[in-house]
Amino acid sequence: MTSRVPRLVVAAPSSGSGKTTVATGLMAAFAGRGLAVSPHKVGPDYIDPGYHTLATGRPGRNLDAYLCGAELVAPLFLHGASGCDIAVVEGVMGLYDGAAGEGELASTAQVAKLLGAPVVLVVDASAQSRSVAALVHGFVSWDPGVRVGGVILNKVGSDRHEALLREALESAGVPVLGVLRRAAPVEVPSRHLGLVPVAERAAEAVDAVAAMAALVSAGCDLDALLALARAAGPLPGGSAPWTPEPSPALPHARLRSRGGTPIPTRPTERPTPRVAVAGGSAFTFSYAEHTELLAAAGAEVVPFDPLRDEELPEGTAGLVIGGGFPEVYAAELSGNETLRKSVAELAARGAPVAAECAGLLYLCRELDGLPMCGVLDATARMGERLTLGYRDAVAVCDSALAAAGTRLRGHEFHRTVVEPGAGPAAAWGMRAPERRLEGFVQQGVHASYLHTHWASQPGVARRFVERCRTS
Repeated sequence: MTSRVPRLVVAAPSSGSGKTTVATGLMAAFAGRGLAVSPHKVGPDYIDPGYHTLATGRPGRNLDAYLCGAELVAPLFLHGASGCDIAVVEGVMGLYDGAAGEGELASTAQVAKLLGAPVVLVVDASAQSRSVAALVHGFVSWDPGVRVGGVILNKVGSDRHEALLREALESAGVPVLGVLRRAAPVEVPSRHLGLVPVAERAAEAVDAVAAMAALVSAGCDLDALLALARAAGPLPGGSAPWTPEPSPALPHARLRSRGGTPIPTRPTERPTPRVAVAGGSAFTFSYAEHTELLAAAGAEVVPFDPLRDEELPEGTAGLVIGGGFPEVYAAELSGNETLRKSVAELAARGAPVAAECAGLLYLCRELDGLPMCGVLDATARMGERLTLGYRDAVAVCDSALAAAGTRLRGHEFHRTVVEPGAGPAAAWGMRAPERRLEGFVQQGVHASYLHTHWASQPGVARRFVERCRTS
């Protein structure tokens, strides 16, 4: 595929400026014109991509230079944008904000430069007029490597207010590509970890995305934004798309001939293990690449909903439980006793189980006093403090996911506490920002608060699937 993908990065001076409204609205508006839109999100966030998926009908994908390395940003982008007419990338925090103490690493500005993409700056203009020119000038001139192609003014109060803002911005030399009034229907409810995920809102989320599309279509110059996206040149460095398939040098597949045509296939003597992946409203945090990597490694990936399904899928050989909000659904999860017993029995047999954050809570004896699966000799409860940030970690011991000594970068994002914080065999030794042991490894179980992106270490998925075959 060509690396000349039309693309835009939607950024802002700070969080709360309206990036999600504008980015999601643009995605839906372009999709409404019949364009195939590739949705992306800078950073580790799982929730915004859910709204992006609703807007475009394609998986929302993350671009995180800390979790995956700067060298994978463009390949992962091209993988997601394959066959699309335009890509829209929603930024994170303020344009130049990134990993604490790491300069531009993991910032929206860094991703924009890695993609060679023009930036559209969303400015909350609700409490300013002429000062908007100084603000925009500062963001435009701060880093010459970042190209700000235009501004969208958000929360504009009146026609008079709009006129003052436009007059001020003429001196900054940056075109105004849209003006949005404050609109209640596009406001998405939040709680302790951010926006409420799409899976929990159903019809309301559909209505909210439709309202975002209508607001953006009415207030923005979609033709000018499309032209700006199409003016982006080839991606820097001549990157090729990322693929979940192992290197041809690895003994993953053999060729057989049918009618003289070589056909790639997995060896017949290697079974296809069934890997159950938790989903539904309680477990919404997952990167699309994880299931792609599991399938490429030879697994049959079967989703299930711990809130509804009373048994694991028949023939389950391994279990993946990602992040989400089990604390919100603790009563329902606890009430599904047959599934909890099924999970405990699978773990007791030594089957591989990978649990991140919400998955860790689900495997504990109890969560906020309610019985959970009892796989781990630990309890979980809501806490008073938000734990948030990137982590540099190393595997302490061999597990179904990684060999001892494997280094991974991850992200913590929770307001719960697990006691104890680590088992006799810990999952990770945190190297930064503080040194500590965290998580649990026992039999085939690997459970931890750490969210990881397996594209940075594809061997994680291959190791997990291989353990599913042999356990």
